[in-house]
This record gives sequence, C-alpha cells and structure tokens, in this order.
Amino acid sequence: MRIDVLTIFPDMFAPLEQSMIGRARQAGKLDVVITDIRPFSASKHKNTDDYPFGGGAGMLMMAQPIMDAIRAVAPDPYPGKRILMSPRGQTLTQPLADELSRESSLMILCGHYEGVDERVIEGTIDMEISIGDYVLTGGELPAMVLIDCLARKIEGVLGSEESAETESFAMPGLLEYPQYTRPRVFEGREVPEVLLSGDHKKIEEWRRRQSLLITASRRPDLLKKAAISEREEEWLAENGYLLS
Repeated sequence: MRIDVLTIFPDMFAPLEQSMIGRARQAGKLDVVITDIRPFSASKHKNTDDYPFGGGAGMLMMAQPIMDAIRAVAPDPYPGKRILMSPRGQTLTQPLADELSRESSLMILCGHYEGVDERVIEGTIDMEISIGDYVLTGGELPAMVLIDCLARKIEGVLGSEESAETESFAMPGLLEYPQYTRPRVFEGREVPEVLLSGDHKKIEEWRRRQSLLITASRRPDLLKKAAISEREEEWLAENGYLLS
C-alpha cells in the first residue's frame, strides 16, 4: 500500500520511522510518502493560509497550494481514496479501517488552522475522517493514527496475524480479554489458574466470558452489535449485566 500525506508540518511524521511502522516501511510492505504543501504556494512568502471570507476566528488553509500539491502527487483519476482528516468527518472505526486497508493507494490531507477552503473538498476529497468527537490543532496526529490503524491490517506488519484478529474491536462488538505473562505471581497477584491448565477449550471459554464482562462494564453499547448466544446473555444477567 502507498499512502501519500500532504501537510505543512512534515517533521511531525518522524514517529512513522519507528517501531512496526518503520520496519514495515523498510521492508517495502508500506510506502508512506510525506509531501510538504508549503513549496507549492504561489505567494512570495509561501503562505498557506489566509483570512476567511465573511469573517470569523482564525485562518483558513488556501486552496491553491493544496490543489497544486494534490495534482503533483495524486494522478487523475486517482486509483484510491483521497481523505481529509477533519473533526466533521465520519468517525474512524475498525470496519472503516478494514475497508480502507484493501485500497492500493490512499492520499491523506492534513487540515490545519480553522480548516481548508471548501473548494478543495468539493474538487478532490472523497471522504472526511475524524478520530473522535474532539478538536485538535491539526490533522497530523489523526493522520498518524489512521496510518497506524491501517498498517496493522497489512500482511506481515504484525509479528502474529492472530493478534489482529483477537484484539479489541476485531471481534465484532467485544473488547479484548485480559492477558498475562511471566512471572506467574507478581506482587501477590496470580495469573488465573485456567490459563496454566493447558486446556485450550476452557481457556477460550474463559477468554470469551472475560471479553463479555469487560465489554458489558466499559462499553455496553457495543454488545448490541455483538453475536451473543442466549446462554451468554443469561450468564451476563447472572453477573449483574442486563442487555435490555
């Protein structure tokens, strides 16, 4: 997968050179190209922002530098999705990430200041994405969140493909179960005995029930989307969690 990122702060993307993302890039499994929008500005001082028509607080990113940057990095017609990171976009979810991970190419535009000229969105953007119901100073951090989320779905990026299938939100409607490693006892807290039993059927049952409990206590709204058996629903009720 190739991901083109357009930003006025390219140095902010240094973290993508580290950890699993960095190794995936070095191995050629993920190609992330960061493009600075500023050099494309036609203004003398390479401005990328100006006052909004009609007044209002703050500055707005100008259409010209962004459009020229997009034309320089994204062929027309574009083979993938062109995305603007924006607080007014649709919320990033695991199903959306799964869908986007199947694209061969993505272009991510990082908004800044009070946003971007609407004509950029009308002319080139396929979708706007938000990482949550809050506002940040720019789209760079959300873009990195999206890239990290997508990279995990690329074959060979994670050490274990099973990890992506069993973590929170990967199992429809359920959060991840608790996990433990050595030592067996740490500061008086012991690893649950069932995990040491070697009985894989009992372990899977324990993990499933723990996922149900954690989801019911922290995100009961997710259980409405989960495939839960009648027996599991009764078990949750016995433990104080009613689904209706």
